[in-house]
Amino acid sequence: MRRLITPVKSHAANERLAKHLENHLDDLFTFLGDPLVNATNWRAEQAIRPAVVNRKVWSGNRTWTGAEVQSILMTVLVTAAQQATDPLNFLKQNLTSPQPALIPLTSR
Repeated sequence: MRRLITPVKSHAANERLAKHLENHLDDLFTFLGDPLVNATNWRAEQAIRPAVVNRKVWSGNRTWTGAEVQSILMTVLVTAAQQATDPLNFLKQNLTSPQPALIPLTSR
């Protein structure tokens, strides 16, 4: 990989990509040495799929604020579900409590 990224590129975009790859060279093939690291981002893409479908069905958000609120809510809901915590109960407790709580993390 180092041999591929070393020569100066004729296009600025290619040079930027080569620089990015060079900066992350030690991270590119981590999955080969660590069986716990996935080779693709398939799980991450599947995790955001419900939000994408929701956005398409409801024609997106009308404002940047709405998009930010949806992103925060989806993050809380999905994280709670992944941690086997009832998401609606978690939101209710946090919205009615003077002290915010964290979702208890489970080990995987």
